[in-house]
Amino acid sequence: MTVIQQVSADRMKIIIFSPLLLLVCSVSADQTETAVQQSCPQDIHALLRELTASLAVQTERITVLQREQEQAVRLKQQKTEIDQLKLLSKEQEAKLESQKTEINQLKQQSEEQEGKVETQKTELQSQKTEIDQLKLQLTQHLKQQLQVKQVAFSASQLEQGEGNTGPFTQYTYLIFKHVVTNIGNAYNPHTGIFTAPVRGVYHFDCKVYGHSNNNPAFYLAKNDILHFRVIEYLTSGSGSASNGASFLLEVGDRVSINFANGASIYDNQDHHNTFSGHLLFAM
Repeated sequence: MTVIQQVSADRMKIIIFSPLLLLVCSVSADQTETAVQQSCPQDIHALLRELTASLAVQTERITVLQREQEQAVRLKQQKTEIDQLKLLSKEQEAKLESQKTEINQLKQQSEEQEGKVETQKTELQSQKTEIDQLKLQLTQHLKQQLQVKQVAFSASQLEQGEGNTGPFTQYTYLIFKHVVTNIGNAYNPHTGIFTAPVRGVYHFDCKVYGHSNNNPAFYLAKNDILHFRVIEYLTSGSGSASNGASFLLEVGDRVSINFANGASIYDNQDHHNTFSGHLLFAM
């Protein structure tokens, strides 16, 4: 039983007890008229005052208890609301944590995609660089092909002056220093060697000149291998010897004119000694 229910029960007892008390007093008045008539009204008034005071106190207590109960109800409701808010807060926190996890995953995926894109950019840049290099090489190769399709040279021995050259005791390159034509720059006037810039068939011509008792003699050589010998035997006066040949040359093959042992030649401003060659066709 709650406090309010107890107070209500006490109040009901007072209400019921009051009429009974009045009835007793009236009966007693008939039996003992003198003594009781004098004391009963005083006792009733005193009892009523006590009951009134007690009723006021009980009423106040009931009011206080009602307020306390209302506050307790409100506190309970507030606690329920707070619990609900806590529950909602936990749910929100869980949702936020889930969203945070999803955001982190998306961020990680984005970073991975960015990394892949950056890698692809690097690969594309590398491929572009390779393509540019290949284009450059192709362009250079095409230019070279255009250039090597036009290979021709012609040179004589001395640039100026006159004099004899030789004899030599071993095979020696004959250097033709006075260059008239050198299309493709395949002939080197410092070494006297022609180097094939492209695979193909080349034709070469050479001529040497000498005085009596100095037999002009030479070899037309490919990669330092002597292939064709040219010689003029002189007993008096002067004379010349010449020859020509065609070679199938690979890129880098060398063609030169080599002195024969004991041979010598003469040259002056008329440029008697010559070495010429050109590409017939590439292969």
